Amino acid sequence: MRSHLTGRGGAGRPLVLVHGLMGRGSTWSRQLPWLSALGRVYTYDAPWHRGRDVDDPQPIGTGRFVDELGEAVASLGEPAVLIGHSMGALHSWCLAASRPELVAALVVEDMAPDFRGRTTGPWEPWVHALPVEFGSAQQVYDEFGPVAGQYFLEAFDRTATGWRLHGRPQKWIEIAAEWGTRDYWREWQDVRVPSLLLEAGNSVTPPGQMREMHATGHRTTYVHVPGAGHLIHDDAPQVYRQAVEEFLATLPEHA
Repeated sequence: MRSHLTGRGGAGRPLVLVHGLMGRGSTWSRQLPWLSALGRVYTYDAPWHRGRDVDDPQPIGTGRFVDELGEAVASLGEPAVLIGHSMGALHSWCLAASRPELVAALVVEDMAPDFRGRTTGPWEPWVHALPVEFGSAQQVYDEFGPVAGQYFLEAFDRTATGWRLHGRPQKWIEIAAEWGTRDYWREWQDVRVPSLLLEAGNSVTPPGQMREMHATGHRTTYVHVPGAGHLIHDDAPQVYRQAVEEFLATLPEHA
């Protein structure tokens, strides 16, 4: 089975970048130059984010995501630092809880354990209204704005005529819908590796939860990034870089 990891250069301990909902491994391009100086970097592509024409009939669920991420990380042969954004952060800490031998440390970017009661209803019309293909980069920027626009230009499938969605909106909605039905506090409390928590000033997370993760977690560092949106690593890249570099320098594996 393919691990869906892509080597991005560097040497030393493995650093695995795990994207968020509607993202892709290719969206980490601006972080690769400095991260590859800190370790052996890999990006990961999650199920239902691997191309619009990739068929995946299996049922959606966090367990499936975590199992596939675990298989990918296990293929490296040593514990990895998982650097996760949003959905990718959730799956990373669930993996650290269920298979601690695979995970050396975590970076959790703008994700919280409990979205119960929140529905995808307000979001669904916008997602369903997205065109299957954008004919120009400007159309992508017009739809998503400058920061997220660049992110999605790198995520979408590049075609001869434009940029095509790299998955199906209904699947993305179903993924998010699960988070409204359960919480992941127990998984978080089972994590026993050092963790860096980064919360955006304009966060998508329920207020106070990431601070509670810091208060109740094991060996956590918490950084609040005022003014940043959900994509902290692109919206406040210098703050993000400094926080991650300082965190990685505290790990026992740091040379």
